[in-house]
Amino acid sequence: VQLQASGGGLVQPGESLTLSCVASGFTSDYYGIAWFRQPPGEVREWVSCISSSDGSTYYADSVKGRFTISRDNAKNTVYLRMNSLKFEDTAVYYCALGWGACGGRYDNWGKGTLVTVSS
Repeated sequence: VQLQASGGGLVQPGESLTLSCVASGFTSDYYGIAWFRQPPGEVREWVSCISSSDGSTYYADSVKGRFTISRDNAKNTVYLRMNSLKFEDTAVYYCALGWGACGGRYDNWGKGTLVTVSS
């Protein structure tokens, strides 16, 4: 399994950014792809997940209403649209794949992409 995250960058507070995660190297059709983030000097935290089976989506309270996870099955790509970005959203963002439903163990990780929110 290979996961490639991209789309990070430097933005100002209140702006938007969309991250992409391209997944490849597997044939299962029952899995969840999640976004995690690790702010500077802090532990990694779960942000959001989308299920392959029915497209169900889940969000951490800290991003609910601001972030939207979506998928393009034809492109094997999951997106994370981040609106109304805040200073505290600054982090390295990772995508991860877990077999089965969202909320299980994530054994496959991509390299992160850095999002910096700064004025």
